[in-house]
Amino acid sequence: MPVIAIIDDDESFRRATTSFVRSLGYGTASYDSAEAFLKSDHISDADCLITDVQMPGMTGIELQDRLIAQGHSLPVIFITAFPEMRARAQALAAGAVGFLAKPFDDHNLISCLNEALARGA
Repeated sequence: MPVIAIIDDDESFRRATTSFVRSLGYGTASYDSAEAFLKSDHISDADCLITDVQMPGMTGIELQDRLIAQGHSLPVIFITAFPEMRARAQALAAGAVGFLAKPFDDHNLISCLNEALARGA
């Protein structure tokens, strides 16, 4: 069963996203910060990462850069309440699967997850 790591400092959004992803039949692991994810022992267990862009401490974009620098080819889906063209362009240029603005249509997230998991296969 694929495992989706979900990183968002907004607890209610993180819980809702985790619940939704589980309802699709995926395993999940959730974290309240990029740093918490990096300190976990589950980086290599994750098949895909859903992360907020703007978080206290390390941003989602910085997390993506760190993972790439460490040699992890984890597909990343960004979700943000503040869609900025520069951040979107940077994320997609670095290989992000999607960059969704909150609120987003569930079908868009499902499409991104399908693409992310196909890339990882």
